[in-house]
Amino acid sequence: MTDVHPQVALARALHSLVKQQADEVNRRRELTPPIVEALKRGGFFRMLQPRSIGGMELKPSEFARVTEAISAADGSTAWVVCQGNGCSMSAAYLDPGVAREIFGPVDGILAWGPPGGPSEAEPVAGGYCISGTWRFASGSQNASWLGAHMKVAGRKEIRTMLFPKSSVEMVDIWHTLGLRGTASNQYVVKDLFVPAEHSMLRDQAVDRREDGPLYRFSSSQLYSAGFAGVGLGIARGLIDAFVELPATKISRGASKPMRENNVVQSQLAQSEAKWHSARAFLHHTLDEIHDHVIQHGEMTGHQAAMMRLASTWAIQQSREAVNTLFHCAGSAAVFEDQPFERRLRDIHTVSQQSQGRQLHYESVGQIMLGLAPENQF
Repeated sequence: MTDVHPQVALARALHSLVKQQADEVNRRRELTPPIVEALKRGGFFRMLQPRSIGGMELKPSEFARVTEAISAADGSTAWVVCQGNGCSMSAAYLDPGVAREIFGPVDGILAWGPPGGPSEAEPVAGGYCISGTWRFASGSQNASWLGAHMKVAGRKEIRTMLFPKSSVEMVDIWHTLGLRGTASNQYVVKDLFVPAEHSMLRDQAVDRREDGPLYRFSSSQLYSAGFAGVGLGIARGLIDAFVELPATKISRGASKPMRENNVVQSQLAQSEAKWHSARAFLHHTLDEIHDHVIQHGEMTGHQAAMMRLASTWAIQQSREAVNTLFHCAGSAAVFEDQPFERRLRDIHTVSQQSQGRQLHYESVGQIMLGLAPENQF
């Protein structure tokens, strides 16, 4: 049997607290202070940071196992952890002194959204002047720094700008179906000076300052692995909750307990198989690529496609398992005090995000056939 990674064990130890606070997270639409404090204390925002500044440099499959373990208790908490860690990979592309300035403190947490509107960063003496609006900054509630990915005026480059959260205007837009606790809000920047040392060419070798194999993966690829773990964790939590339904539960109009229904038995077994096979595909792919990177320095284009495929498949199969068993649970599943409806909302929100979109299947198929992918990959 594979040993449980200490960080996975620590994530499982948080279940009691996270479940206790889950309703409040859902109501507040952000993580509660006790959860944030426990995540900081447990180093959960340092998992993808370089060891040189006190990070863990977890390999991708271990990272996915941690997000899965947290998500089995609450999807929003795991999503915030995943997003914060993907952002913190910036530390590998900054001057070490700047990286320690931003990420050294226990509350040194970075959040950002995807590239926003057409605004460009204007080069000025010593750095850049930026203005713009960005959305979907998951974990912005507990972040102390924010970032923006911007074209630079007069140059053919996209730089990531980092700046204190105190320098922006936050706008509450996060009124959503699922993942309500992620505080994925909007932020507005006006005529802000960003020192050159607080900017970088994200995921570009020219700015990479760390040699570990983790940083041969892009932050987008680590997002895909971590969010696949989030999807798997949500599904695991619902499958386990379904199995724990009372043995005497009878669906309206049925003549015998639900667990004696042959259709229910078959659907439960198939959901379990979908979950385990998707999870095995994800972890095998991540470990195979990680080993290849250690030996050869970079992954191949085919391996990058397989990583995208495994991550998307894990999210989609998790959604299918949740859908199936939510309906098997009958009317009990729709009540807020039962462990089903939030997981249904959360997994559908996960699958709507860019890492879980079905468009990736087209891109992977095109790559497998020797074609260039038509869409962003």
